[in-house]
Amino acid sequence: MVFGRPARGRFALASLAGGAALGSGTGLLATSAWLISRAAQHPPILFLTVAIVGVRTFGLARGVARYAERLLSHSGAFGVLRELRIAVWQRLERIAPAGLPAYRSGDLLARLVADVDAQQDLFLRVLVPSAVAALVYAGALALLAWLLPPAALVLLAGLLTTTVAVPWLAGRTGRRAERRVAPARGALSTAVVDLLRSMPDLIGCGAADRRLVRVAALDRELIRAESSSAGAAGLSAGLATLAGGLTVCGALVAGVAGVRAGVLDGVALAVVVLTPLATHEAAGALPQVAQQAERVRRSADRVVDVLDRPAPVREPTAPELLPGPPYTLRVHRLRAAWPGASAPALDGVDLELRPGRRVAVVGPSGSGKSTLVAVLLRFLDPTGGRVTLNGTDVTALAGDDVRRVVKLCAQDAHLFDTTIGENVLLARRSATPEEMDAALAAARLLDWVRALPDGLATRVGEHGSRISGGQRQRIALSRALLADPPVLLLDEPAEHLDTATGDTLTADLLAATAGRTTLLVTHRLAMLGAVDEVVVLDGGRVVQRGTHAHLSAVPGPYRRMWDIECWADRGPEGADLAG
Repeated sequence: MVFGRPARGRFALASLAGGAALGSGTGLLATSAWLISRAAQHPPILFLTVAIVGVRTFGLARGVARYAERLLSHSGAFGVLRELRIAVWQRLERIAPAGLPAYRSGDLLARLVADVDAQQDLFLRVLVPSAVAALVYAGALALLAWLLPPAALVLLAGLLTTTVAVPWLAGRTGRRAERRVAPARGALSTAVVDLLRSMPDLIGCGAADRRLVRVAALDRELIRAESSSAGAAGLSAGLATLAGGLTVCGALVAGVAGVRAGVLDGVALAVVVLTPLATHEAAGALPQVAQQAERVRRSADRVVDVLDRPAPVREPTAPELLPGPPYTLRVHRLRAAWPGASAPALDGVDLELRPGRRVAVVGPSGSGKSTLVAVLLRFLDPTGGRVTLNGTDVTALAGDDVRRVVKLCAQDAHLFDTTIGENVLLARRSATPEEMDAALAAARLLDWVRALPDGLATRVGEHGSRISGGQRQRIALSRALLADPPVLLLDEPAEHLDTATGDTLTADLLAATAGRTTLLVTHRLAMLGAVDEVVVLDGGRVVQRGTHAHLSAVPGPYRRMWDIECWADRGPEGADLAG
């Protein structure tokens, strides 16, 4: 897609309107100069009528054309910006979450907000002003060439200085500063986001002051970069003004010489002198065009750096139709690796989720549990083996179709800074109050919600900061249950909770998913007697599988994890009891 093509008509009209506005300004000044000079000779009023009408016409046309230029150019730029934002987010949907591990959230935010927004300046402050200036220059040069060719040559020299030499110097002066502005903005955004997220911990550890000093230092670095850029802009503006003044002086010399030689009417001398002055309004903006173009290019490079990352998932060009329910999800000899990783995270994994079957996947950190979830959700493509849904390879299905069948309730499920009801309804906006109550009841939240003064209208705060960790996870579970997915993935739902709360939540999860096809990824083993099968991963491979009762009774990795968990929960006696 070529951005700006749908709005090129509006930009062309905006350029014409801008040219008309500056042309009207030039015509106003030139006509006024002629009128004043001619009126000084006290001619009959009829000789001045056309000029008087011209002054009025140019005065009105200037305001109308300027308004039209701003309206058309901003309408076109905002339309292009809207298309660009949509394209960026659509691309991010393809890349994330597996394709963006190298970017800090604050820097990514700066790239996708400030740097994307900067692209509108390509049209508002680079292309349209350049086109407007070209139109005005052509008209002014034609007028002076008709009145006095030497004055036209003086104007041409002044315009070349203002539009070529000064912008080149401004670009050379400001390029280094512009190269620093966008990265400095990203570094400051990253530091501020990290500071806000970790402020309670920083205050508790007495480290907040050091972080504030670092943020202040980054802020000063950004100010220095922007000050250098502003200094370059000021220098170019001063040089452009100087060039404009010298052009007027040169036109005056040429005009006086023309009057003395008898090739220029004395009344037209004011027109020859003041036309370059009026033209300077368009020329004065061009030195900043070079800096704006450099800024837009730097910001575009930062955006493209993100968007050009290879997508971890290849969408089929002609997706197959999603098979009908009931759904069986099979994993056969699955291999998968994260982008840039030297070794596979999964290597030869087999798994089967038949309708109504519940399977738990356990293993140490780094064993491949989260990678398995990412592959099943089509966030990551397999590098070997197959994942099928009712016999159809999921790589042949559209990712959105797969995610309509397979839903996730993650350990870090996001809660928006809104009400409990809005967070739950995110799963299905059309849900009835009865369906909402059923989902909340299944997650063991209904009584708690009804006891709140504002009920479902209770705000949860940013990232659920106003409620407990267990309540956050239960709200996320109720949202997943309200979506009523054929296959539900539960990824470490009790990860950030204390042992008692986590075990209670896991028990409630298993009770709520009875009869539902479920894959539970967990590091806690205490409640796994309720699942149909336990799969043990280690180093990306399946090292054991069976029921909890069987695996905890035979020597092996699962028995060792079970003994450690029992010992940690109940002390040394727990290990003896487990044995």
